[in-house]
Amino acid sequence: MTYHKPVLLKESIDALKIKSDGVYADLTFGGGGHSMVILENIKEGRLFAFDQDPDAAENAARINSKSFSFIQSNFRFVDKFLKLHGATQVDGILADLGVSSHQIDTPSRGFSTRFDGTLDMRMDKNSSKSAMQVINKYDEKELHKIFGLYGEVRNARSLAAAIAKIRTLGPIKTNQDLKKILIDFAPRGREFKYFAQVFQALRIEVNNELEALKEMLTRSMNVLKPGGRMVVISYHSLEDRLVKNFFNKGKFFGEVEKDVFGNEIKPLKSISRKPVLADKLEILENNRARSAKMRIAEKI
Repeated sequence: MTYHKPVLLKESIDALKIKSDGVYADLTFGGGGHSMVILENIKEGRLFAFDQDPDAAENAARINSKSFSFIQSNFRFVDKFLKLHGATQVDGILADLGVSSHQIDTPSRGFSTRFDGTLDMRMDKNSSKSAMQVINKYDEKELHKIFGLYGEVRNARSLAAAIAKIRTLGPIKTNQDLKKILIDFAPRGREFKYFAQVFQALRIEVNNELEALKEMLTRSMNVLKPGGRMVVISYHSLEDRLVKNFFNKGKFFGEVEKDVFGNEIKPLKSISRKPVLADKLEILENNRARSAKMRIAEKI
């Protein structure tokens, strides 16, 4: 729990409808909070946990259970790696899309606006692309696009132009370097939110998060059993919109497709119309739960 306090823990475990002999996949292992509770609920079953972060792999190495297998990989390849480990079908899939408390609270990882550190933001430390490279190497048009699209920053164009100009005097290397630029563009009284929007945009770009999410959702259908549950917890509207559309329509954009008889063609049915939110007590205990939205779907 010191590494990462899982959000909506009871709600997500209940949503999976765990069977003691079932096979499950936790696609975002992190500190193992969700995985440990899943393991408590299975006896003859199996749990496969994914995470690309080496720090998470160290946490997973401490779990001594014959039911548990850890896969150090991006979850976008979920079906490929499950099949390599002998799991052609699973009864449930859980994905908590948030950045872990450990990643946020480790200054050297560069995720947090609260600490100074190198502009990194890589979920996978072995990845070649960092936030420093994005800020210093992307051209002005590319920066404008990611700030506007991924951060929903209103003055994305002028911010991109300023960064392109300032970096000619020397590279922008740290969170503090970037925040000194951002402060002149942030709405008064909403500086922290503005910083968070820009940092979110960079993090999404560095880790290719939205494309990875779309690929994970699509590939999960290759291994989820009919009647199996999929539970996804998201933390911003861009993620939640993709999850909602896929659960409701079987696609990320446009209307649901229908066959010649008018029947909807989609792999899942949503269990609840509205997302599950953290209650007031959980938000008081864990402020990071305030933006969490959990959606549940069942394989048709």
